[in-house]
Amino acid sequence: MITRMLACSLVAVTAASLHAQVPTVHKLPATPQTVAYGYYWWEAKPALRIASGDIIDVETLLTNTPQRLEAAGVPANEIEQSLRDIVAQVTDRGPGGHILTGPVYVEGADSGDVLEVKVLSIDLKIPYGYNGCSGFARDLCDRSQPTTRIIRLDAQRKIGHFGEGIEVPLKPFFGSMGVAPPPTRGRVSSNPPDIHAGNLDNKELIAGTTLYIPVHVKGALFEVGDGHAAQGDGEVDQTAIETSLRGRLQLTVRKDVKLEWPRGETPTHWITMGMDTSLTKSTRIAIEQMVKLLMAKKKLTQTAAYQLASIVADLRITQLVDGNVGVHMMVAKELLK
Repeated sequence: MITRMLACSLVAVTAASLHAQVPTVHKLPATPQTVAYGYYWWEAKPALRIASGDIIDVETLLTNTPQRLEAAGVPANEIEQSLRDIVAQVTDRGPGGHILTGPVYVEGADSGDVLEVKVLSIDLKIPYGYNGCSGFARDLCDRSQPTTRIIRLDAQRKIGHFGEGIEVPLKPFFGSMGVAPPPTRGRVSSNPPDIHAGNLDNKELIAGTTLYIPVHVKGALFEVGDGHAAQGDGEVDQTAIETSLRGRLQLTVRKDVKLEWPRGETPTHWITMGMDTSLTKSTRIAIEQMVKLLMAKKKLTQTAAYQLASIVADLRITQLVDGNVGVHMMVAKELLK
């Protein structure tokens, strides 16, 4: 009898523990009340408060206006009503141009912590995206004709129809995922990425990956947006296939991790990142962060870690077009076993 009672008690405790560990899922649509239009800011009013480890089922909108999309050839009935509402009603904008969903206040987060953002899923929200023409080599754009290209998206086949005979594989990701920057920086533009992450435009951050962001204020104040259906490293003309997305993100406060710059993790690679107005400085930051990662993972000296980075890690230009240019460095996890 006692054994049976103990067994029942253990089952009850285990069931209660499992129930307590199940994260709450919070729906976060993009509405005039739940977006930050063009900025990351420590004084921004939270659109949602969640516990550490909870999941947000979030909607994001492409960065454009209904009028411009219709002028480029998008049928009026395909323009999202949420986009019409936000563009018409939200007057507190800038200094950037992205429509970001949030901010999300994560309980327990504070300066010095790290916010772990697990990208659980990403889905297309609309059947089209667009690409503009500007960026790093804008002189290559023919301004004598419209330059906005509407690209139809096939969610079933996971391809974008760029033009006759050209099908682009779709790998959707959120171009911007970030937290509030330090209060001393005030309200910052959504355009340049920095220590708060933000507009990273890192195409590696698809579903199944994780982004780690240093936290600078209470609650972290996480925002997400700038959906891309596909993009090349560099994002040279300043746009990818810009589109609206829906995703599930799990936000967890990590007090056991200390970072100076954002870091990424895929099933196969670790990613360090650097951002600055100078491509040289961005590159150095990414390398320095990779050296620190290798020192920690393999107990190496700084010299040995730098040598190993030169042998096994790959440098890539993330983007060249957002004020601060981005560089990231990737190393295969297999090499760090």
